[in-house]
Amino acid sequence: MHGPASSGWLLVALCAMTGTYCLMRMRGGAAEQRRAAGGEALMGFGMAAMAVPAAVFTPPSWAWPAYAAVFAAAALPALWAARAGAHHLHHLVGAAAMVYMSVVMAGSPAHAHGGGGSGVPLLTGALLLYFAGYVLLAGVRLVPVAAVAGQSGGGGSAGWGDRPELTLACRLSMGIAMVAMLLTL
Repeated sequence: MHGPASSGWLLVALCAMTGTYCLMRMRGGAAEQRRAAGGEALMGFGMAAMAVPAAVFTPPSWAWPAYAAVFAAAALPALWAARAGAHHLHHLVGAAAMVYMSVVMAGSPAHAHGGGGSGVPLLTGALLLYFAGYVLLAGVRLVPVAAVAGQSGGGGSAGWGDRPELTLACRLSMGIAMVAMLLTL
């Protein structure tokens, strides 16, 4: 994505750390939780790769269609799993947003974006509204979980991947990153 280099690097770090945490979550839990964590890890690392400042590295012309293909492939299992729950719909919207951003970046002249507005305004706006709403709802859901976790005495035996407040924080940070990426599109 294209914007100030310092905010681009912060976005890369946030998304890479989120992807790493999601990989750690894949080590435990039920099969469904591991699949969700794998999809979120793919999103985190994909967002980190897309957020590298253009002043530092301009991807080759084949990279954007490759990103679109990877995220389209990631959307297929989310589409199938969406029959089971609303959380899978969020994965589907996230994968579709990544495909959309990849297509917009592939179609831009020399991948040079200014202060936004290069994408289809209606779809970009709809995605921004969705992810802004998701961030607000995830933030509201995170407060009670963190408060309950803090009251439980702390020293539980829950591993990193079994802590609900960290999972919510991971999803919240990816939602914030998606809003930032859509704004710089």
